[in-house]
Amino acid sequence: MGNGTSIGRVRGLGSAHSGAHHWLVQRFSAIGNLVLGLWLIISLITLPDYDFKTVREWISGGIPATAMALLVVSAFWHARLGIQVLIEDYVYEHANKFACMALLNLSVFAGAAFGLFSIVRLALGAA
Repeated sequence: MGNGTSIGRVRGLGSAHSGAHHWLVQRFSAIGNLVLGLWLIISLITLPDYDFKTVREWISGGIPATAMALLVVSAFWHARLGIQVLIEDYVYEHANKFACMALLNLSVFAGAAFGLFSIVRLALGAA
């Protein structure tokens, strides 16, 4: 007799309720990457020339620099989400999983910071 109700025996054994959020964020970042990627392609096609001076003048505008910064952040965030799923699914030992996640976070942060630094440097007119 003393096992309680069936809901009481399984309470706390279900999902952590974060999978749907992760899935949605990954889809939203994919849509953002698609829109910003199309914008970048169209913007580059409409440039009259592809030399450094022309591209620097183009990216020094407020809208192109902001859109490029958003593209860098969105692309690195989307990549981090996708690689996180791979690590969670295929790395089984907790220490290795922790090390892989730490390396992933550091490399994504470093890549995004370098991309943003490069955009800011070009937007402010560095030669």
